[in-house]
Amino acid sequence: MIRPTPASVLCRCFPLVGALLVSACADAKSPVEPDDDPTVSAIPLVEGLNHPWSLAFLPGEADEWLITERSGDLRRVRDGKLLDAPVTGVPEVVAKGQGGLFDVVPHPDFADNRRLYISYAKACDGGATTAVGHGLYADGELAQFQDVFIADACTDTAKHFGGRILFDNDDYLFITVGDRGQRERAQDTGGHGGSVIRVNDDGSVPADNPLVEQDGAKSAIWSWGHRNPQGLALHPDTGEPWLNEHGPRGGDEINVVEAGVNYGWPVITYGNEYYGPDIGQEKKEGYAQPLHYWVPSIAPSGMAFVTGDRYPDWRGDVVSGALKLTHLNRVAFDGTEATRETRYLQARGERIRDVRQGPDGYLYLLTDAPDGKLLRVEPPS
Repeated sequence: MIRPTPASVLCRCFPLVGALLVSACADAKSPVEPDDDPTVSAIPLVEGLNHPWSLAFLPGEADEWLITERSGDLRRVRDGKLLDAPVTGVPEVVAKGQGGLFDVVPHPDFADNRRLYISYAKACDGGATTAVGHGLYADGELAQFQDVFIADACTDTAKHFGGRILFDNDDYLFITVGDRGQRERAQDTGGHGGSVIRVNDDGSVPADNPLVEQDGAKSAIWSWGHRNPQGLALHPDTGEPWLNEHGPRGGDEINVVEAGVNYGWPVITYGNEYYGPDIGQEKKEGYAQPLHYWVPSIAPSGMAFVTGDRYPDWRGDVVSGALKLTHLNRVAFDGTEATRETRYLQARGERIRDVRQGPDGYLYLLTDAPDGKLLRVEPPS
């Protein structure tokens, strides 16, 4: 059964109905003016990583963390030390351009089933696509690996894979798939490009996905009209996934991911072509406005909500890495309205690829470089 559509989705998808629900239909706000804050520092814990992409804390195993490297290795950090030998059993990846080994996420019942999920660029006929699979992890070995989702988004381009994965509170698996550098894919629900996927943990499609009964549409699609979602996190209060995604030249966005919503790329965007001209409109009926957007682009990456006590003034805020503008980005929200943006660690000049909150409440970062680092964010002085 399709779940009831909330007023916010009616506003976005069915503007004539939404017109009757004026209080629920707000235009996107202009970007809040960012503040710089030099009071935060970061301590390097591990160095020598080859373009690290994602960090995972294994439930019940405080002494071991896992880090993906885009080149294809899954690295182990034991008791704060980077082990020389990578994890065995990881599938072969297409490490080309933006492609490679992406996210690593333990199953919600990992302590019992040992199931570890990874996303990666998988070879396909004529190129590569985004894929997700799982294996049984123990003592540096990933055994019995099998794919549970392979995106119908095969191209010979080497960009816009998406690749973030997330389990929600009901153990549904969300997967981001970029438009693969072919923007028209984001408006075509007959393929997976430019969409957010929602499947069960075995890759099967839930019966209440929004396009299950739509002829010609991919039933695994939860939302579409995305360009290249690079951050994905679960809201601590609502339980909804939020994401950030790359615009072209401006127009990076934060969105709450709702069922059956078209987020507009490339029909609407606050970005421009890299050579200057407009791409589409900024607003158009039937397409969702972002909660927050950046002009110029910061190139947002890994994303988390702050829920711990280490940074009490940040609680509930969204933190994202910034690749292009090399900082840790924090946006405070009042509900779904962005109220303040602050930028930290700019003086380090490092591309921040992933942001995770650890079991100890600290924020941990990965820097995107041939000699990448794992950093711990120290609370403001």
